Amino acid sequence: MAGMARKLRLEFPGACYHLINRGNYRADVFPTTGAKAAFERCLFEACVKSNWLVHAFTTMSNHYHLAVETPEGNLVAGMHWLQATFANRFNRLRGEHGHHFQGRYNAILVEPGEALGRVCDYIHLNPVRAGILPIERLRNYRHSSYWYLWQPRRRPPFLLVQTALAEAGGLGDSPAGRQSYAEYLAWQAANRPAGCSKAYAQLSRGWALGTAGFKAALIKDHAVAAEARAWERAGALEIREGRWAEMLARCLERLGKTRADAQRDRKSAPWKAAVALTLKERTQASNRWLTGHLHMGRPEAVSVYVQRLRTSGVRGDRDCRRLTTIVST
Repeated sequence: MAGMARKLRLEFPGACYHLINRGNYRADVFPTTGAKAAFERCLFEACVKSNWLVHAFTTMSNHYHLAVETPEGNLVAGMHWLQATFANRFNRLRGEHGHHFQGRYNAILVEPGEALGRVCDYIHLNPVRAGILPIERLRNYRHSSYWYLWQPRRRPPFLLVQTALAEAGGLGDSPAGRQSYAEYLAWQAANRPAGCSKAYAQLSRGWALGTAGFKAALIKDHAVAAEARAWERAGALEIREGRWAEMLARCLERLGKTRADAQRDRKSAPWKAAVALTLKERTQASNRWLTGHLHMGRPEAVSVYVQRLRTSGVRGDRDCRRLTTIVST
């Protein structure tokens, strides 16, 4: 008998999710401070590559929680890169191999506004609920967006801690607003988990969080997702490729090159490798797309030329230095 088909991920521009995954067999997938920091670096890279926004996150010893918004409707591609890249890097460092996570991550759609704010609170309070530290010391937990709440100068531009503040009563991103939010979380820790445990449990279960109207609209507007990943195959791909083309044009302009130059110059031209490296680091541009637009030969050749550039010393390459100020859109 054929196995039951996997439930398809519902993807669309602007979708918000509560994302959760645990270590394989509930093992400690982030056993050390270094492992947690490595996952945070991968998460931040994924945000740049996928143009994600993060409203809250926390990394625990055996699981993570993320509140992520996907302006381009590209959850599946971004999560595949995030989890696979972390696992590969961790395995290389430890000389191990095999799966790190227990399987498919849990992706719960979240309605922007009050529901998203509650998810942010839930994520921020995770270390307290786990007994790792008391609420009075929560701001010292380094592996969480709550730590960045108190470090405004160290926040990356895609980390929007203002969401939690706004949904906790219209609080501002100021010392007074952050202190009021800390007091609000202290009240949550003292009252809500004990008195409303079922409500808290629902924040990490089900398929969608929000009003009945929000869920009804999802069912009505995205019924096509029951047939196939139509959005991922068509709409999202079109948006992603448009973004890649825009960044390619900016890179060419910075180097004083044109599409005609790409067609005339040799496949392994160093400037082409510099452009390909920039796009691979800052987007999800595929080798096939890159070779088609940069005329670099076979798709696998792109990886060869990029790796050759990395090995020779990217920091010393003139074209790479000129492209360091190119930013994702």
